[in-house]
Amino acid sequence: MKGIIKIEEASMLVLAIIAFSQMELSWWWFVGLFLTPDIGMFGYVFNSKVGAWSYNFFHLRGLAILLYLVGLWMDQWYVALGGIVLFGHIAFDRMLGYGLKFQDAFTNTHLGTIGKEKNR
Repeated sequence: MKGIIKIEEASMLVLAIIAFSQMELSWWWFVGLFLTPDIGMFGYVFNSKVGAWSYNFFHLRGLAILLYLVGLWMDQWYVALGGIVLFGHIAFDRMLGYGLKFQDAFTNTHLGTIGKEKNR
């Protein structure tokens, strides 16, 4: 089953790359912004509940789609770009097995355990 998820997420990453290629921007935009959704990890400075909420908020596929559509509707390329980058980042993360976080621990995700605890 995990193989199918990886293939599905890889195809969504390709979709994000195709969408970005239609924007006629330098590829540095995509590369430079690709890790920005991980800003949500800073919530873990407070505690795991805040950390899980903030991380998950910045990794919601629905938010990425909403940003993209609002950007198109308002003719704001940078909002649409944010949606595309977020969509691609989420697909990349999930392709690697990093899912939405549960509140008990950063390593406990909806796709299973990640990191060193995976082998326990």
